[in-house]
This record gives sequence, C-alpha cells and structure tokens, in this order.
Amino acid sequence: MAQMITPADWWRAMFQAGMIAAEANAVIAMRLWGMAGFWSVPATENARMLTEKLEASSKAVILANQALLSGKSPAAAAASALGPFRSKTRANANRLGKRGMKLVK
Repeated sequence: MAQMITPADWWRAMFQAGMIAAEANAVIAMRLWGMAGFWSVPATENARMLTEKLEASSKAVILANQALLSGKSPAAAAASALGPFRSKTRANANRLGKRGMKLVK
C-alpha cells in the first residue's frame, strides 16, 4: 500500500522543479552566450548538453520506478525522479557560472 501524501511531500517536489527551472534557464543562457562568443564555455559543451540529458533521464526513470515499487507515495517518486535533473542543473549552473564572460581581446 502506498504511503499517504502530505503537503510537505508535494512542496518538496515542486520546490525541486522550481529550482530546476531557474537553474536550467541560467544554464541555457550561458550556453547560448557561449555559442555567440560572449561566455567562456569548453569546446565539449555542445556534446555534453545531449549526453547529460540521456544520463539524467535514465536515472530518473529507474529512481521513480524503485520508489513506486517500494511503496513510496507518488510525490516521493516524483521527488526521486527530479533528483538526477536537479543535480545536473545545479552542477552546470555552478560550473558555467564560474567560467564567466569571455574577455574581448
């Protein structure tokens, strides 16, 4: 039997989704600025965009299924599924943010 869903469960999942949205917007902006030559990004960034999404998606499916099969609530399963995406967006925002603007020579 699945656990009862509490408002705190949904709040945690929605907070994670909001943070993913905010961090993803920042990462998209920095990558686009990098493509335009205004932000310092590594040459491997375009390939990284694709591979990290595949990795996060497969991990999210596995974690959500494990949570549901172990009897956790749908909110807990959603929070589990958001975890891999949040870790990628957080890491990318931090990594690209530290690189900074490309100085014009």
